[in-house]
Amino acid sequence: MTSQPIPPPSSYGVTRSTDVPLYWAKYGPESKPPMLVLHGGPGAHHDYLLPQMLALAELQGGRGLLFYDQRGGGRSKSGDREPITWRTHVGDLAAVMRELEMQEAPLVGYSWGGMLALLYAAESRRDASLPKPASLLLIDPAPISRQYRGQFEREFARRQAGPNVGRLRTELAESHLRERDLDAYRQRNFELSVAGYFADPRSAQDLTPFRVSARVQQSVWDSMGDFDLASDGRLASIRLPTLIVHGREDPIPLASSEQAAEIMNAELVVLENCGHVPYVEQPARLFAAIDAFVANSQREPSTDSR
Repeated sequence: MTSQPIPPPSSYGVTRSTDVPLYWAKYGPESKPPMLVLHGGPGAHHDYLLPQMLALAELQGGRGLLFYDQRGGGRSKSGDREPITWRTHVGDLAAVMRELEMQEAPLVGYSWGGMLALLYAAESRRDASLPKPASLLLIDPAPISRQYRGQFEREFARRQAGPNVGRLRTELAESHLRERDLDAYRQRNFELSVAGYFADPRSAQDLTPFRVSARVQQSVWDSMGDFDLASDGRLASIRLPTLIVHGREDPIPLASSEQAAEIMNAELVVLENCGHVPYVEQPARLFAAIDAFVANSQREPSTDSR
């Protein structure tokens, strides 16, 4: 039940061009163009993607990876009580790309990070001053509309209150683990708090714990309003090679990713026997799909022309 060890980054630091210093960490070789990985949340931090997502560094003979903690979470927290909005995150992402010389980097977005990648790509079409990504790799991206988000929230709540997770909670209580090993108990309790994201709740094992700032999460989603990236034209404006990977049994509706892929002419890969956490549930299939996409996109020029 213990989380796997996370290796130290090859380099790390904080941004100097943002009003709130944002923590960043690099992994993998420096010899090839890196990928910029956007974690979920909002209000979380990058650590929970590790160590499993470090497999990205092994693609195509070795790729550098850059992770950063988005404003308001992890080591990028601030005492500033100003609301953090989706536009704040888009501005921060642009600053990270400029300062760390990540222009033309592929954006890898997981969950909320997938939504951030889409928002950024759409804004970069509108604003010529923003650094342009080379491609988008979206892993179980957040719902593209408020309607889909409502469906996700109801489904996740149903799963968490259902008999499968209930049985696991009963097993934990009857194990008396809390009395024997408090740290292990806390780890398992965390895993059960996210078990509804998995196709099989029993697969919620060996996860890196994380915390989400409720204030930041609420602030960002409030700033989105009654959003619908399909109907407002933002998805249609994006002209980038795009891969969307979605678990068949993700509580986020598959229809959300299907609609996004159709509008964007993106490649869609649906992983069977997989929920919202493919880097744990189906890592071999996930990274094989990404590897094939990266290899193909390197042979084809970007279509993000003006």
